[in-house]
Amino acid sequence: MLLSVIIPVFNEEEIVAETYRVLEEELKEVAHELIFVNDGSKDRTREIVESLLPGNPNNKIINFSRNFGHQAAFSAGLDHSTGDAVVIIDGDLQDPPSLIHEMLKKWREGYQVVYAQRNKRKGETLFKRFTAFAFYRLIGKLTSIDIPPDTGDFRLMDRCVVNQLTNLPERSRFLRGLVCWVGFKKIGVKYDRAERTAGTSKYPLKKMVRLALDGITGFSSAPLKISFYAGLFATIVGLGVLIWSILEKFLSPATTVPGWASLMTAIVFFGGVQLISIGIMGEYIGRIYDEVKQRPLYIEDKKK
Repeated sequence: MLLSVIIPVFNEEEIVAETYRVLEEELKEVAHELIFVNDGSKDRTREIVESLLPGNPNNKIINFSRNFGHQAAFSAGLDHSTGDAVVIIDGDLQDPPSLIHEMLKKWREGYQVVYAQRNKRKGETLFKRFTAFAFYRLIGKLTSIDIPPDTGDFRLMDRCVVNQLTNLPERSRFLRGLVCWVGFKKIGVKYDRAERTAGTSKYPLKKMVRLALDGITGFSSAPLKISFYAGLFATIVGLGVLIWSILEKFLSPATTVPGWASLMTAIVFFGGVQLISIGIMGEYIGRIYDEVKQRPLYIEDKKK
């Protein structure tokens, strides 16, 4: 059995050597390969990793020509992995490498995906914890797939799961959603996420928003339907205004402003009709959107 461990790194010169040492120490009893994906680092990350590689001939580094992002780095690691099981883990040691042994235990019990689920997120701001909490609950409501809350990309996957992920052609990737979408037998293991011991977070607010948008738009067409429901509501309001203005005209003719009722009714009613029309087009765009992703219609869980 060979275990592949994928570690994306971006400007991590302060900690990458320690990450390498800890992983090698934790996995010394396991046949493994470490795959570092250098996501266009501008510091000495590449040189440090390359100087460490001779310690294990199985280990390798993939160097991007520029910064392509976290999800692209994970995808490149999956493409180059050869293990029977594959672990993806950040390179900042906030996710404990010691948890890999528990993941392997669950994998040997027959689980094909073992995801790490956070109990606590030490060293993170209240804003980041709140937005993460809100995002997972929102995407759970909007999508038809079950994405476990409070999980990142830290997980173990069987080779059959990795093969399905590498076959998916889409470019705007939300890996933790894709892993859930392909299915297979899953289980979570709880842990407390540690503070960074060195360096700074490489996921600022802009990247967090981009990832959230990829997650929502990649697995839900609900945003396309908003205009339809807004238009339906506006049309109902317009009809209500029309009925009220007619009654007002007959019951209180002296207080009725000439032309106001007809103008407001026309604006609200026809605005609603336009939104409904846009909503209907959104339904068809949603179907086109599902088709162009070219995900397979089904996936077989083949026995080993």
